[in-house]
Amino acid sequence: MLLKEIVEKRHFNFVDRIDSWEESIRIACKPLEADGTVEPVYAEEIIKCVKKHGPYIVLIPNFAMPHSCEGAIGAKDTAISFMKVTRPVSFDPGDPEKDATVFFTLASVNSDIHLKNMRKLFTMLTNEELCAELLGVTGPEDLLRLDEKYSFGDAARLDY
Repeated sequence: MLLKEIVEKRHFNFVDRIDSWEESIRIACKPLEADGTVEPVYAEEIIKCVKKHGPYIVLIPNFAMPHSCEGAIGAKDTAISFMKVTRPVSFDPGDPEKDATVFFTLASVNSDIHLKNMRKLFTMLTNEELCAELLGVTGPEDLLRLDEKYSFGDAARLDY
């Protein structure tokens, strides 16, 4: 359900190479900017938070969850987007465990819904088989296939 909703809302992008982690945040936010869920300043707020707190958004190797940690400046709605990068983005050049190729970007105007969406992503990211398959997706059709294969029922529905 989660991945299907992302595809239906066109909250996804697939990129070959990104030159910096800052640019990865900006690009990951583009699908949310396209429909007015966030303003461009939202990406800059995430970047400020990462600079202040370190690469907290890289949850596990290869998987990042960009989100603002303070105030959600620039967020106009609650949503999530997906981005797959072919070449890993380094958030800490000395630590390959802080590289990411899969990004789930969260935006929220409601902290309760934001936390629920983070829990739903955690459920997905604790499934090792699904994570392995997410590393190989190349387009929205792959997301739909995985959504069907790993249906999490209502537990994975987004709170929009």
